[in-house]
Amino acid sequence: MHKGDNTVDDGGVQVDADQELLQRQYELAQLDRSSRANWEMIKKLTVCGVAFLNDAYDMFAINIVAMILGFVYYNDATGSAQNTVPKKWDTLIKIAVQIGCLLGQLIMGRLGDKVGRTTVYSAGLMIAIITTIASAFSSSMVKGFNIFIVLFIWRVLLGFGIGSDYPLTATIVSEYASVHNRGKLMAAVFSFQGFGNVLAPIVSIIVLACFAQSVDRDVQNLDYVWRIIIGVGCIPGVSTLYWRLTMTDSERFRHVNDNELGASDESITVDSESEKLLAQQTSTGSTSPAPEEPAPEAAEVALVIPDEVQPRRVKTFAQYFSEWRHLKVLLGTSIAWFSLDVAFYGINLNSSIVIGAIGFAGDIKADRPSRYIIRNCLGNIIINILGSVPGYWISVFTIERLGRVRIQLLGFAALTVLYLILGFAYHQILDKSSGAFIFVFSLAQLFQNFGPNVTTFVIPGEVFPTRFRSTAHGISAAMGKLGAIVAQGGFLQLKDIGGKDEWINHLLQIFALFMLLGFFVTFWIPESKGKTLEEICDEREEYY
Repeated sequence: MHKGDNTVDDGGVQVDADQELLQRQYELAQLDRSSRANWEMIKKLTVCGVAFLNDAYDMFAINIVAMILGFVYYNDATGSAQNTVPKKWDTLIKIAVQIGCLLGQLIMGRLGDKVGRTTVYSAGLMIAIITTIASAFSSSMVKGFNIFIVLFIWRVLLGFGIGSDYPLTATIVSEYASVHNRGKLMAAVFSFQGFGNVLAPIVSIIVLACFAQSVDRDVQNLDYVWRIIIGVGCIPGVSTLYWRLTMTDSERFRHVNDNELGASDESITVDSESEKLLAQQTSTGSTSPAPEEPAPEAAEVALVIPDEVQPRRVKTFAQYFSEWRHLKVLLGTSIAWFSLDVAFYGINLNSSIVIGAIGFAGDIKADRPSRYIIRNCLGNIIINILGSVPGYWISVFTIERLGRVRIQLLGFAALTVLYLILGFAYHQILDKSSGAFIFVFSLAQLFQNFGPNVTTFVIPGEVFPTRFRSTAHGISAAMGKLGAIVAQGGFLQLKDIGGKDEWINHLLQIFALFMLLGFFVTFWIPESKGKTLEEICDEREEYY
């Protein structure tokens, strides 16, 4: 007989139809409480942190490589084209990793839910290592593709490997960490991206210093330099490959997979001694053990649910996100990440514009090649150290106190104001004081990272059910890369309207509108601070 919404009565034994779910939630809550720092955690955090350092190095080293390629392949050009890669090829090689990342985040993110987190995670690293080495050996074909097309192809494949790191790193760390330090650990792992941003120009300076005299005698010797800079990008990945190959999936992920079949059974089967005892206790209303009764012939006790009580079945991805209360969260994380990356990659993939604007770049024609490139590398380091790196670590140390949503709202609001200031007073600020421009720009860099750049990575790793977490994070991250592609392939093509870099101020105004959009869609996202992963997304919503 049906007893309310959640219980059934079968021969005097009353059992909560959601008992299995409650038991699982209890076990996962215990797992959260028992999470402590140990060697396995240290190993996973090291692997995940190095992954983002490596990814950032591979993505942003292309700024310096593109500059060097201009000297190698266009040294004999005339006028403004001398020592400069044409815009179409510059865009192609800078956009390549973003295209690959978008595909990798979608495909590898989905495979992470289906095949397993660590299996796909290891595959992504091996793809990245192989394609990094191949990129370093790129060359023009005698007949067919030139160096830029070949480099584009290899960097798309490199991006595919890098793309797997976003959804899988987020899910691995979130599922392994405890509720009280989950956000801090996820933010710390992602913040190694800042070190990767700084490492690329540091390595470039070191390599250039080794080749400085030969480069200044013959600029073609820069061909060795850019290949070494790219090739160094495989070293962090190779150094952690063994650890990544030996990682195991989280207890939470394995638990969900083990129980997925049971969730769609036609009956609830109680086959353990503890569950038998629980059923007996519920029937008698006592907490003491019930007298033993003769065991039935069957080895298990089956409590068949009457017709009017439907068995719990797992919702598919489409069923779960067809409900607005779940879809709006996915839209919120995706649109916020898209909005951020329009500005983040629009500026960071073209940092030479900012370095040139503050007069740090030098003269591309008059300066020695080694001096010109080193000055630009130093400018990159300064910009990152002043704003980007501190922003990451402010987020790490405040995310558990302020919360994810509050930091994201604060960041988007500050960026809206700062981009409006830079957009409407761009030339006035530069004409009066390059120091003032550096200050305002560094503030914008700081609030990118003490703000949505960190939180758009952290939040999707927490607010979706375990069985969909990697897929949904991959979708959110892919939307971010779509924003990067739109910025690089679309908006940045407008920067020279009216003269070289004359339209930059209008681009900054457009970026401010995207920051405002990110601010508003953040209200669709729930706060996850201090909650277990099951509490955040309410595990009961996964069933029907």
